[in-house]
Amino acid sequence: MKKSNKGVVVVIASIAATGGLLFGFDTGVISGAIPFLQDYFELSDSQIETVTALGLIGAVVGALVTGQITDILGRKKVILASAFIFATGAVWTGLAPTVNQLMISRFYLGLAIGVSSFAVPLYISEISPTKIRGTLVSMFQLLITVGILAAYLSDNAFADNNNLECWRPMLWVGVVPAAILFIGMFFLPETPRWLMSKGREEESRKILERIEDEEFIEASIAAMKSDINIDKSQAGWRELLKPWLRNALIIAAGIMFFQQFVGINTVIYYSPKIFLAAGFQGAEAAIAASVIVGVVNVLFTIISLFVIDRLGRRKLYFIGLSGIAVALVCMGLGFMLPGAGKWFLVVSMLVYIAFFAISLGPLGWLIITEVFPTRVRGLGASIGSLSNWGFNTLVVWTFYKMASAIGSAKDVVVPEGQDLSDICPSCVGSVFWIFAAVALIGLVWGYFYIPETKGVSLEKIEEHWRKGGKPRLLNK
Repeated sequence: MKKSNKGVVVVIASIAATGGLLFGFDTGVISGAIPFLQDYFELSDSQIETVTALGLIGAVVGALVTGQITDILGRKKVILASAFIFATGAVWTGLAPTVNQLMISRFYLGLAIGVSSFAVPLYISEISPTKIRGTLVSMFQLLITVGILAAYLSDNAFADNNNLECWRPMLWVGVVPAAILFIGMFFLPETPRWLMSKGREEESRKILERIEDEEFIEASIAAMKSDINIDKSQAGWRELLKPWLRNALIIAAGIMFFQQFVGINTVIYYSPKIFLAAGFQGAEAAIAASVIVGVVNVLFTIISLFVIDRLGRRKLYFIGLSGIAVALVCMGLGFMLPGAGKWFLVVSMLVYIAFFAISLGPLGWLIITEVFPTRVRGLGASIGSLSNWGFNTLVVWTFYKMASAIGSAKDVVVPEGQDLSDICPSCVGSVFWIFAAVALIGLVWGYFYIPETKGVSLEKIEEHWRKGGKPRLLNK
């Protein structure tokens, strides 16, 4: 495509991807705040799990209730609404005077996380030319990792062992990217595919002229019209449950299951607590170690931008998940090695993050925007997002409980109101071995269900499902 058109698309995708930065920031910032707000409010680990999980439950609700709204009102308006919730939620959580207020505000903020998690990659997918769709949608994952790193840096900057209220400014920082997204989205167009689905062909054409090469415009319009004509008499939920879209639903839910059940968000949310359990002294040192995790996450996500449309989805999936399985085994060993074990854990965790960042991280959000037809793409993507947050909540809410249960099974005494660092290190390490077993199962599942969508138009993908094609034979 022409450089001028490509530049416009990159600018549009970059602004929209700020939603990913907010997603990453507001999921990552709680990790550094936890050691301080836990002491400030005198919370047990069980209560900390609840505070953390309520943000995820909010994300589940946000993803659940706004899927069809996105198909009705458009992608742009929904993203604008999420930016407003991000901004007001950041202020509210930082001001929270009580635990109950903190919990409610985390749930409220979670609504925006859930909405942005599917609306932003959906918007980018629909406004991107086929040749660079994978790269541009992966920018969303890149901005998630940038947001997580920004959260770790913010936590590190404000962390003060002598000031338990330092968690408040950590949370307030989220107002800045929320304002950028809110203002930026006002100047961005709606997606041509959504406009065409609403009969607004001229508007759709004008946007295509800005983002697509001239010789492809008519073909794109014809393909969208054909797609819409097929779907126009079909209702959203009824259509999603039809047999020809069964594979798309399995793919959307399945890839999010494995993305979450390899334990990524136990590392993102609890890394300072994990490092404390491994032997690091003091919350400030543990948060500083977490910053390294954030840097590696960003660097390898950048690498994924350059390879996702070259190697393809299936190759990246198998390479990444294989590396994740090995790294998780090593992370478990890191809790059991004396002396230098904490450094072995850090290195293993960095390898784990690197493999996740080039594979499951971007692939999950990309694939759920590719496998559904236009009319129900917003609804389908929201189901994928809903699956992500449901699995995410389950893993995060049970991480301490699994470690404690393993400790009890080994006759290890777990103190009342226990802290993760009070549980035997080998118990924590065993949880990571459970995640490694899930990764191995994911390799088998992926052989049958991960499609190769590299270079395949969204319309061709739909045609493959309608013909009853198997996921692994797509693009063969």
